[in-house]
Amino acid sequence: MTASLSSSPVFEEATPETRHLPSRTLGLLDHVRALYRFRELLWIWAGREIKVRYKQSVLGAAWAVLQPLVLMIVFTVVFSYIARVPTGGVPYPIFSYTALLPWTFLATSISFAAPSLVTNMNLVTKVYFPREILPIGSLIAAFVDFLVASVVFLALMLFYRIPLRWTMGWIPVLLLVQIVLTLGVILLLSALCVRFRDIRFVVPLGVQIWMYASPIIYPSSLVPERFRAAYALNPMVGLIDAYRAAILTGEAPDAWPLAVSAAVALTLLLAGFAYFKRSEATFADII
Repeated sequence: MTASLSSSPVFEEATPETRHLPSRTLGLLDHVRALYRFRELLWIWAGREIKVRYKQSVLGAAWAVLQPLVLMIVFTVVFSYIARVPTGGVPYPIFSYTALLPWTFLATSISFAAPSLVTNMNLVTKVYFPREILPIGSLIAAFVDFLVASVVFLALMLFYRIPLRWTMGWIPVLLLVQIVLTLGVILLLSALCVRFRDIRFVVPLGVQIWMYASPIIYPSSLVPERFRAAYALNPMVGLIDAYRAAILTGEAPDAWPLAVSAAVALTLLLAGFAYFKRSEATFADII
């Protein structure tokens, strides 16, 4: 598949004037324009990621549903019947799934995007294209998984009789903030994985720690007041609380935690993209 992509007309026709210039000599807008010129390749690569992920898989796209669904069942048994985590009257299955759905989107994006440059080293070393296409393609594939897993969430809403509310209009805004956050994280990690190969072994542990540091299996109200300010610096805190407020309780998201999440997400995107493009010129030599 990699060989067929490298010989594709998309690579041959899309040859911007910046082709032979080091990435660090170009501005941010130049990089964005270059990525736009290669948009066709981005969609081709994202389609390949989706197909390869479930090729020769017995369950196929059902894996996108199983991961958050199984976690929801386990968390429900442990934290609803044994530990009895308070949920403010919301049934624990939908309380946890509301958080697990966006979390799984983030975690899946990271797990596939972080090593994407290293695992496709033959493509990176042979032809020119904006290298960020590889991790972004993984993000798009993870977003498709997110949409598939959302079917279970809709079923849970019907089962628990969660009504449609005007506050659900916040969902596109929250998704945008999360996509910005995820882009920043995967661009930074994928570039670091090229230079420091140990990163790919650290990433799964980091993602697991991040999950327990986010209000997925418990409400953020359980965090002691003196730690709330530092806790809110975790961008998933404001996002998950906002998802639950908008969907489950019919309340507008708390402005301050969501603003913190958006600010952290934007900072990570700018920093991650800048580091990625500054490092891009050396990818082929290091790999």
